[in-house]
Amino acid sequence: MRRQTTFMFVLALTAAAHAAAQTSSADRHLDPISGLSLTDAVERALAKEPSIGAARLELDAAGGRQRQAALRPNPMASFERRAEPAGSDRLTMVGVEWPLDLFRRGARITVADRERAGAERGLEDRERLLAADVRNRYGAVLAAVRDLQILEALVQTTTDQRDLLRSRVEAGATPPLDRDLVEVELGRIDAERLLQAGRTEAALIELKRLLGMEPVDPLRLRQDFERLVQEESARPSDPARDAALVDRRADVQQAMALVDAADARADLARRNGRFDVALFGAYMRMDAGFPQFGFSADGGLERVRGVMQYVSAGARVTLPVLNRGQGDVQAAQAERAAALASHAAASLQARSEIAAARAADDAARQAVAIYSTGRRALARQNLEVVRQSYGLGRVTVFEVLDEQRRWLEIERAYTDALRAAYEARIALARALGEMR
Repeated sequence: MRRQTTFMFVLALTAAAHAAAQTSSADRHLDPISGLSLTDAVERALAKEPSIGAARLELDAAGGRQRQAALRPNPMASFERRAEPAGSDRLTMVGVEWPLDLFRRGARITVADRERAGAERGLEDRERLLAADVRNRYGAVLAAVRDLQILEALVQTTTDQRDLLRSRVEAGATPPLDRDLVEVELGRIDAERLLQAGRTEAALIELKRLLGMEPVDPLRLRQDFERLVQEESARPSDPARDAALVDRRADVQQAMALVDAADARADLARRNGRFDVALFGAYMRMDAGFPQFGFSADGGLERVRGVMQYVSAGARVTLPVLNRGQGDVQAAQAERAAALASHAAASLQARSEIAAARAADDAARQAVAIYSTGRRALARQNLEVVRQSYGLGRVTVFEVLDEQRRWLEIERAYTDALRAAYEARIALARALGEMR
């Protein structure tokens, strides 16, 4: 009778664990109809995530600098009034000066244009990385939910069997040892379930952060993890295109844009060292006289006094004798050399990331295939054989429980393989710049 009871316990435990992904209360994290899909999660993050909003504002600032660079210098006006202390002499002068801004405006516009292009590529790169991060976090939540579903189902089944064994022990039909073994196993599984629940909630909160959501906001996901991995692995990826895609990656293009901007700044520094011209003009009215008297046109005496008006015009030339912008030119050349080195580093990093991601993707897909081509079924078959052997009295209950744990380890290892395959495919897509 004792063997029969344990036999029934193991059978029920195996069946419940096998169907855990479909029967667990952890389904509160999933909604196959109205849950958030992976595509919707990426779009929401790109629209709501705060750091992306900051990057877009930086692009707006670059647009403002671009607009400012196209504006010409303002003209300058002057007004001067002079008066003789304790006298009657007066002088009034009005002037205007107009800088021509020779040689500089076109180079200044080029610098602003290239800096804006670099800001655009930088925004695209941040969007690429954010999209990859969202995809990784989305998969991490689903993987954690899968493990939690298995553990919750095991806890429920083990609890039911523990209660059954308690009744049989009280009736004297089963020795207390079997009940105590199940009690210990239940405590271990329940503790592991609590830890896994915490990991699941932490992963969900991290995903909410990327989506611009508060930690308390409700969120349910749509896809099942295994199906999600299959969909991502089914996306075509051609290694022959890798070399061409390197130069199209946003961070590589941003590095090249920084080289172009450094070239433009060097040209602007040289132009700033050339002469410049400003045109000016002025009108002056002077009312002055002397404390003597003279004869007027009609022969009468009057004070010597006159009002004189002058108009002046000319050009003011800045002569680059001492300051030809030598330091600015040297700094711009050094910045260009640094930008070239950064571009080379970005290209090398892109090629390395693609190669590493392809290697990890190939290995992970092979690992998933090992579990998918009968290995998990074989593990369940092994457990069934051990269970039947126990029913025939050839093995002990300890061996049955060990085989049960081994089967659970296989299921968790399968989850790890799915996670590795998913993360490798996301890393490959991120390395290829295909995350939008």
